[in-house]
Order: sequence, then structure tokens, then C-alpha cells
Amino acid sequence: MRALIFAAVIAVAGCSSMNPLDWSHRVEVQQGNYVTQDAVAKLKPGMTRSQVRFLLGTPLLTDPFHANRWDYKYSDAKGGKVNPSSNKLLTVYFNGDILDRVEGNAQAAPPAKQLDASAPAQEAK
Repeated sequence: MRALIFAAVIAVAGCSSMNPLDWSHRVEVQQGNYVTQDAVAKLKPGMTRSQVRFLLGTPLLTDPFHANRWDYKYSDAKGGKVNPSSNKLLTVYFNGDILDRVEGNAQAAPPAKQLDASAPAQEAK
């Protein structure tokens, strides 16, 4: 009986598109805030915290000991290995509720999607 169950499990595992015995499959993991250079260019000294949050999103890191500083960190890991060139850290400094300065680097804007002129236009409903 046990041999029959074992044979059935091996047969089903062989038919699977993802073999449970093959652990070499790695997933791309993106962590943090994806802040583009375009969004950073829109920041101006004198903006309020809510305006900065609207442009950049909620910061990944807020330090209770440095309440006037928000850190936006981003990293990208492919195949279990972190790509050093994808590590970005943008730090926004406030003076009270007002944006004082921005330091660090942001991601390049993603490439624009090309429109296919041969595709039929969709009507708005």
C-alpha cells in the first residue's frame, strides 16, 4: 500500500509544471519605495509633509529619534542576490512641517510604453 502511494506521489510530481524537488526557481523581490527622479524633481523647499507624502508616498523608514527626517529606501533582489546598483536611498529633511532639503538618489523613470497604432481604439463607456 505504501509503495502504491509513493508511486502515485512521484507520478503526480513528474506531471507538475513546478517540480517540488527542484528548488532552483528564484523570485524577483522588490522592497521599499520606488521613487522616481521625476517625482523628486517636483519637490520644492517649503512644501508641507502631506504634500511630500502625496508625491513620494509614505516613507518606508521613520525614525522616532529623528522626526524631521524621512528615508525612502529601495532594493531589488533577483535569484536571492541583491543587485548593488538597485539599492537607492532618498532622505527628505523637514524643518517642523516644512520641507527643508532632499539628499540621496532615486530610480530612473520607467521606460514609456509604446502605443501600437495598429491596435483598435477602445471606446469609453
